[in-house]
Amino acid sequence: MADADPKVARHRTPRPAHVPEHLVRDIDMYDPDGIEDGYHEAWRALQRPDMPELVWTPFTGGHWVATRSQLIQEIYTDPTRFSSEVIFLPKEAGEKYLMVPTRMDPPEHTPYRKTLDKGLNLGQMRRVEDHVRGIAVELIEGIAARGACEFSSDYARIFPVKVFMALCDLPMSDAAMLSRFAEDMTRPPGATPEEMGAALEAAQAGFDNYVEPIVDARRGGDGLDLITVMVNNDINGEPISRERAIGLISLLLLGGLDTVVNFLSFMMLHLAKNPGIVDDLRSDPLVLLRSVEEMFRRFPVIAEARMVSGDQEYRGVTLKHGDMILIPTALHGLDESENADAMTLDIRRRKIAHMTFGGGPHRCAGMHLARMEAIVTLQEWLKRIPEFHVAAGASPVFRSGIIAAVDDIRLEWTPQPVTGA
Repeated sequence: MADADPKVARHRTPRPAHVPEHLVRDIDMYDPDGIEDGYHEAWRALQRPDMPELVWTPFTGGHWVATRSQLIQEIYTDPTRFSSEVIFLPKEAGEKYLMVPTRMDPPEHTPYRKTLDKGLNLGQMRRVEDHVRGIAVELIEGIAARGACEFSSDYARIFPVKVFMALCDLPMSDAAMLSRFAEDMTRPPGATPEEMGAALEAAQAGFDNYVEPIVDARRGGDGLDLITVMVNNDINGEPISRERAIGLISLLLLGGLDTVVNFLSFMMLHLAKNPGIVDDLRSDPLVLLRSVEEMFRRFPVIAEARMVSGDQEYRGVTLKHGDMILIPTALHGLDESENADAMTLDIRRRKIAHMTFGGGPHRCAGMHLARMEAIVTLQEWLKRIPEFHVAAGASPVFRSGIIAAVDDIRLEWTPQPVTGA
């Protein structure tokens, strides 16, 4: 079941005059129908033949939903018509979200994105790979001898967080607090748009209050950690402002503390149910390396939105300035028009199409780190735990939101001797 209390009636926003009644569908992005059977399964069900490519839902403040890959790609890559001024839903919550540069459109966005890329580019990630691998090895060797674990809490919620806190030179003791802030921003509690907006605003303030003294301490420094590198970068030839530096580092922490955590959990749950895929991964190191892109295609976790920048006709539908459109990344990579037999994880698939890392000017800056963490996890886990399965009685709990999540991934295996790194 999803987090929403079934006893609480979901808040419904009245249909605006420009929205035709035949395009209205009851779709709750935080509690989609069928979520108890799987997050991706619930969203994929929206691509049935009788579902229009663009529909409007009265839930989550009232917004449009793009249900086909072509629309999702168009909206992601056209900031002139579909702005990032507000990207979280409900809109009342998204307007409280102040992190940069995700709320910016080009050209204002560009220099801030370059700052993120400076710290997270592929070359930088290759330099920290040994450190990342060491963290994975330590965690997995601590788990392997037990013969069982709850993957989400024992590994997925520790490994990428520990990596990120180390890259930022922050104490791991702060991670639990920051992860709570991230949870309330990406899956905000509340029964109404106003309540969800208040929760997101409080979480945003938590990030900002945490980051402020760190930004102040590291401005002017010469450290090599991600925060120091970014807050001492110039924006259009001028030092980045304190306010924008706080927003940038808050975004850095939000992105690093929730997204990969949940992707790894979805990935490992699927592998535990499909031992034949695990055998194939173990059979050839090159197959494992190449499989990761298919993993990201099959298990996207982001569902953000764009704001309509002006009144327009789009694909035969009247859109008004300020309308919100949800663009779930799952509905791109799982669209049969992009990938045949899309719900099947085919680790030898060629011509993989997905938007798991977004698209256009806001393509995920952390994608190189995410890929590395996925590859390292698979390599080191299968080296020490070559065969594993879902424990009897386990009942994974799926949650939808701006970032999806899954918990209660209880795995079992026969312990193997530790082989070393």
